[in-house]
Amino acid sequence: MSENPSITIIGLGYVGLPLAVHLAKYFKVTGFDINGDRVTELLNGYDKTGEISSPELRNSTLHLTSNVDDLIGHNVHIITVPTPVDKNNTPDLTPVRKASETIGKIIQPGNIVVYESTVYPGVTEDICGPLLEKYSKLKCGKDFFLGYSPERINPGDREHTVDAITKVVAGQNLAVSEMLANIYGAMNGGKIFVAKNIKTAEAAKVIENAQRDINIAFVNEIAIIFQKLGISVYDVLEAAGTKWNFLNFQPGLVGGHCIGVDPYYLAHCATSFGHDPKVILSGRSTNESMSNAVSTAIHQTLKAKNPDISKPRTLILGLTFKEDVPDLRNTKVTDIISELESLGHIVDVHDPMADPEEAEEFFQINLKHSLETDEAYDCIIGAVPHEGYLNLTNISIEQLVKPSGLIADMKGMWRKREFDERYSYWCL
Repeated sequence: MSENPSITIIGLGYVGLPLAVHLAKYFKVTGFDINGDRVTELLNGYDKTGEISSPELRNSTLHLTSNVDDLIGHNVHIITVPTPVDKNNTPDLTPVRKASETIGKIIQPGNIVVYESTVYPGVTEDICGPLLEKYSKLKCGKDFFLGYSPERINPGDREHTVDAITKVVAGQNLAVSEMLANIYGAMNGGKIFVAKNIKTAEAAKVIENAQRDINIAFVNEIAIIFQKLGISVYDVLEAAGTKWNFLNFQPGLVGGHCIGVDPYYLAHCATSFGHDPKVILSGRSTNESMSNAVSTAIHQTLKAKNPDISKPRTLILGLTFKEDVPDLRNTKVTDIISELESLGHIVDVHDPMADPEEAEEFFQINLKHSLETDEAYDCIIGAVPHEGYLNLTNISIEQLVKPSGLIADMKGMWRKREFDERYSYWCL
């Protein structure tokens, strides 16, 4: 193993690009993505994820490429590709397998291959290692070595950036662990935790998001209970939050690439070893059912005041999976749209953060370009609390809705306001 790391980053999305830019401040780094258009836009100084600014990109020494040959000669390869689930919520390791195949064809003796992708314990050593051996004709643990350092990127978070957080690392042996500690420690001030082994590091990552999923599921369940009691879960949480050890989780749709996906990886692993993961899958079931619960409540509230309405025109504000980010991966707002359409709603969607082309390509949704409308809506739904929606005035909101219409506030972003009495207001 070389004492002078020369690094490749495989996958330049929300995880790979920030990592590549920060490591390039200290090492020779080549960033690779199979999407040539993605590489081109980065070369032009534009990151559509919003994680890296144009000045940061233009001033970086990072070499960007979609040419596999440019990876040859480096000695540390970090794989940051996504790990989704299929339509049956079974782990889909295709991206990780493809990346392993790519790297297997170019690695050389002494190289280290590090995985950051979220997986269940055993994937790095039991699946990726043999794939690397197959395509490289080298022996894992002798000719090349494995490492794991779970990503902890939170899209849109300007505080917990990859250069500011503690990084967990694990290597196939002590020397690999020490090298990874030095590489990652160079960019984050030495905030490194060396896990006991690779499986431990894999397990640590997958339970981080499973834990959040379960806690959110609890809050979602009590939100539904309190709806039936006629009280707001946000008012309850505000009161309960005055206790020093109360955990501040908020209700809502659980989308994105991590929290709504990773628990299925842990559940799959548990099932393969003969254990029924009741708590994990119960949390998933509760969170997956939230869109139906919200859609039904909104529809019933609207019908209660307008019993004769048959095809209500509804405007949804927000499509991305969380506030103030352009990320559409695994957004659950699309489930709200489908549920409402099945109930007869004619739905329009507005989101200034989302890429209109991606919305059309992935969901067949034509985003509204502005909030201007010739005819007021029967219902508007604040689905994602983007800053722009938080700052809408009461007049701006009310002008979008017909008198006797419904203002539905899924995230409680307007719950402290007093709207004109002609309008109904609904909140979890």
